[in-house]
Amino acid sequence: MRAFVFDKYKQPLHEVDSPEPTIGDRDVLVRVAAAGLNQLDEKIRTGEFKRILPYALPHALGHDVAGTVIRTGAKVRTFKPGDQVYSRVGMAQVGTFAERVAVDEADLALAPTTISTVEAASLPLVALTAWQALFVKGEVAAGQKVLIHAGAGGVGSIAIQLAKHLGATVATTASGSNADFVRELGADIVIDYRTQDFEQQLSGYDLVLDSLGGENLQKSLRVLRRGGKAIGIAGPPDPAFARAASLNPVLRLAITALTRTIRSQATRLGVSYEFLFMASSGTQLREIAGLIDSGALRPVVGRTVPFEEIPAALAALEGGGIRGKAVAIVGL
Repeated sequence: MRAFVFDKYKQPLHEVDSPEPTIGDRDVLVRVAAAGLNQLDEKIRTGEFKRILPYALPHALGHDVAGTVIRTGAKVRTFKPGDQVYSRVGMAQVGTFAERVAVDEADLALAPTTISTVEAASLPLVALTAWQALFVKGEVAAGQKVLIHAGAGGVGSIAIQLAKHLGATVATTASGSNADFVRELGADIVIDYRTQDFEQQLSGYDLVLDSLGGENLQKSLRVLRRGGKAIGIAGPPDPAFARAASLNPVLRLAITALTRTIRSQATRLGVSYEFLFMASSGTQLREIAGLIDSGALRPVVGRTVPFEEIPAALAALEGGGIRGKAVAIVGL
């Protein structure tokens, strides 16, 4: 089958004729119709995460998938051939830039019925990130104030909608050209990051979802009320993540040292910082599908590309400029 792999870190993806995936007793073989493109894929290829996400090379890439069930493992009871499904595959099964992929039953869900397959493929990674940041870690409640950075992007465009669904007042950062777009998604306050300083405009927030890191994260801590929380998805990883990921002691010490400054700043301000590395979850995807089909959330697909253009489209993600997600058409 056709698939995209990389042989060494920092080398480009290239197409290969790959063996058919083997499926275990709890796996589902999915014919890939469309695959979402994520910056995580590019960061893995360039080796940014190789110390915490080691892969035996060569390796395929691709985390998001929407498609059709072809075959199921002997112990699978939830899915059957012909089902339309979507997933953010688990880290051991990354490889949706291919014609077929094996997915653990626990990471899979029936796709929403009111949207297209391409739209379904855009959702898993970004929707699960928003869900776990706001609903699980953030415990956002009605009446709270939430700041979501990069509101026009993949995570931001879903997070704005989810925060509004939870009853929060939502501020976001975006370019002036995207101001009306993020307001349509539900943002109450829009900060033009090119001409305005959000730290000077906002205060007393309960939660910040930061997708940029660095100085942006430091400033985000200062717009929180005492007891508020910043959740970072761009880093740096925190000691809790290092423990949960069972990283080796040397790497744990390095991560502790790396985050000492931001954690000390949070302590001084009376706030907290947590790093989120999103986890696959078929259960949460079923909840998200319900919100999609009820009209509470809508996917945002800013660009589609053919299978052959996946490498170039991934490289272009770093430049931004896409509303929502880019999706590759694989088997439609």
